[in-house]
Amino acid sequence: MSDIIRLSISEASRLFGVNSQTIRRAIRQQEIAYSVVRNRYQLNFESVLKWSQRRTTIQHKLAKNGIGQYVDKWKIKNPLYSPNPKVIHTPTTPSKQT
Repeated sequence: MSDIIRLSISEASRLFGVNSQTIRRAIRQQEIAYSVVRNRYQLNFESVLKWSQRRTTIQHKLAKNGIGQYVDKWKIKNPLYSPNPKVIHTPTTPSKQT
């Protein structure tokens, strides 16, 4: 069982590059799963991520203003430090037995 990642409204708005009112509107429209802890919204990260991927404008804001703007900076450009493809294990799909 995996732990649920929770975000505040301000954290979600910064990560996804949208206004906090946009997040609040999605909560009112029941598009984002949340819980209330000590009178504060705690948003389910997976729910916020799915909500952001359903809307094209939010996807663009994520890439331009949110965490997506840093993705190119995270890429490893030096092949010396890049992961060796021979070392990376890819999961194999089990074959069907008849």
